[in-house]
Amino acid sequence: MRRLFGALALVVLVLGAVAIYAVRLEPDWYLRARYPLQFQTIIEAHAVNYGLEPSLVAAVVYTESKFDPRAESSAGAIGLMQLLPDTAQGIADRTGGGNFKTSDLYDPELNVRYGCWYLNALRDKYSDHPQALELALAAYNAGQGNVDRWVAATPDGRVVRIRFRETRDYVKRVERMQSLYQRGYGLR
Repeated sequence: MRRLFGALALVVLVLGAVAIYAVRLEPDWYLRARYPLQFQTIIEAHAVNYGLEPSLVAAVVYTESKFDPRAESSAGAIGLMQLLPDTAQGIADRTGGGNFKTSDLYDPELNVRYGCWYLNALRDKYSDHPQALELALAAYNAGQGNVDRWVAATPDGRVVRIRFRETRDYVKRVERMQSLYQRGYGLR
């Protein structure tokens, strides 16, 4: 009986050490197990098409929906990249998607295509600013109007302060996830 408890204690100790190693050092195998990458072909194709890093798009998808194409937010955002129907309609109007209907946002291919188009448009809008990507992500989360007000209220040469804690956390989460997708999957 004493040997059984000793062996069990050793197994628990080894498993604990492996868990601590994995959580602290986050080796590739751990990152791939903890942060799955679904719809990789769709993400890479549309990211490249819109000049975005696939790791960034994967990070936005993970942060927005955890790769659930049926995800819906309390604000009415839909799909992998959590697009609002009005935003998606505007994208459809600008890109020739004349037959757009809200239910199309559940289609991973269309949702990621529109999400990449929108993220690229936001990045372009803020491209002259040193915080371009951070501001684009903040606008993706909190809306362009809010970010435009924050930028306007910030003196030249100063860092724009993202006023909403939820949006600051969102930007940090996406940036962290981008780094994890770069390391775990070798995405650019």
